[in-house]
Amino acid sequence: MSIPTVDLRDPTEVVARQLDAACSEIGFMQIVGHRLDPVIEQEAWDIATAFFAMNTEAKMSVAIPQGDAYGYGPYKVERLAASRGKSSPPDLKETFSIGPFIDADEMQEIISLDPAAAFAYSPNRWPTELSEMATVMNAYYDELARLCERLLSLMAIGLGMSGDTFTASIDHHTSALRLLHYPHIGSNDVAPGQLRAGAHSDYGTLTLLRQDDAPGGLEVRGADGRWHAVPAEDGAYVVNVGDALERWTAGRWRSTLHRVQIPSASSGSNQRQSIAFFHNANWDAVIDVLAPCRPVRGDVAEPITAGQHLMERFLSTQQGE
Repeated sequence: MSIPTVDLRDPTEVVARQLDAACSEIGFMQIVGHRLDPVIEQEAWDIATAFFAMNTEAKMSVAIPQGDAYGYGPYKVERLAASRGKSSPPDLKETFSIGPFIDADEMQEIISLDPAAAFAYSPNRWPTELSEMATVMNAYYDELARLCERLLSLMAIGLGMSGDTFTASIDHHTSALRLLHYPHIGSNDVAPGQLRAGAHSDYGTLTLLRQDDAPGGLEVRGADGRWHAVPAEDGAYVVNVGDALERWTAGRWRSTLHRVQIPSASSGSNQRQSIAFFHNANWDAVIDVLAPCRPVRGDVAEPITAGQHLMERFLSTQQGE
């Protein structure tokens, strides 16, 4: 199985068909021709590298407090496989998560309507040692959000719908930017069944991933039940469908299981870095099956707000500790 590459510079109708096919057949693709600002991309990558190079005390100064969503996630804390009801050792990674950059008055208005939304709008935390981090990550966050809006517009066209189908559901999105670092691991550092990131699906609409070419990388489970590596393609972003979009399309688009594998013992230096952008709909957006995807017979999932869906999926990763 190979992951298709879609060039966004191709004609709209061609791109829309290719995106629909990739979402339906695999749920994963690589995209090129995205026109992201290369300066902002590199600045964000370099800041991520600098953050993970800081000492433990500095990183823990911005650790995620209980009940919040953003900040530093220490090594071997998260268990992504738990979101699928699986018991597993903790993932061999550390993270730094960043939430929406939103005006305080707007945030309070949303929270006043649903106090549970405070989770998605919990404060961002920035290390004092990297004074430029907030500015750089805000710029990168906005670049990636615009790319997701463009992709969702093209994907809607691929369904035979208007390009603005998703617009009203994502104009106050609750997306998260996540920096990921997988430290070097030796042959004696891995427990039975342990992975760098356990098998899981993502929770929102789309995920964009920039990955390096280090050993022990991303794998996708194909329809054949086997795991297939997703190679790092120069200048490309890996894109995959999340659970919310699968639900929106009654399964026409697939939210596919994926994981980050342990490198082979002979791989040498295997430290790895990536940056993921988890695009989510507005907190109060209603996920209801789109008309072209509604089956003639059979039941479909009940409508649910994107906020409730996100909370249910996120909290499941905290189980089994």
